[in-house]
Order: sequence, then structure tokens, then C-alpha cells
Amino acid sequence: MSDNDNVIFIENDKTKHMGWANYETWNVALWIQNTEEIYKLAKQFDNYKDFINLGIKYLNLSKTGDDVSFTNKLLNIEELDNMIKELS
Repeated sequence: MSDNDNVIFIENDKTKHMGWANYETWNVALWIQNTEEIYKLAKQFDNYKDFINLGIKYLNLSKTGDDVSFTNKLLNIEELDNMIKELS
């Protein structure tokens, strides 16, 4: 077995997480896309800000199940806006 057989592929940009800007953005997107109640609600909005200010408050949620705040300062809002737009 050569050294190349055990290669682990790491993204070049260490700030990326699973193709998203960072862990927090990825985690929030994951919960929106994979939690039926949140997903159905998110489809009704055109952007993340409205989804948070009107939608998430309706569900009385502030964090994902992994304890990441839906208003975390590290969130990449542009990426989440794009994701929300793609849902509808």
C-alpha cells in the first residue's frame, strides 16, 4: 500500500464546511432543509432575514438542534438567501 492510498481530501479553504462558508452556515442550512416543519415554512420566504424575523419566531425557535443560533454573527447571509430562494 502506498502513502497515496490513505489520502484524506481536505478543502483548500479551511474556513469552508461541506461547501458552505463555515460550520454555522452549513448547520443552519442543514436544519432548514432537513426539518419538515422548518422547510415548509422557509419555502414561503424570499430571503433569510424575513424567514428569521417572521418564520422562525412563529415556530418559537432560536437555535438548531445542534445549538447554533439562527442569528449567529458568523452566518453567511448571502449563502442562506440563495438557499431560501432555491427552496421555492
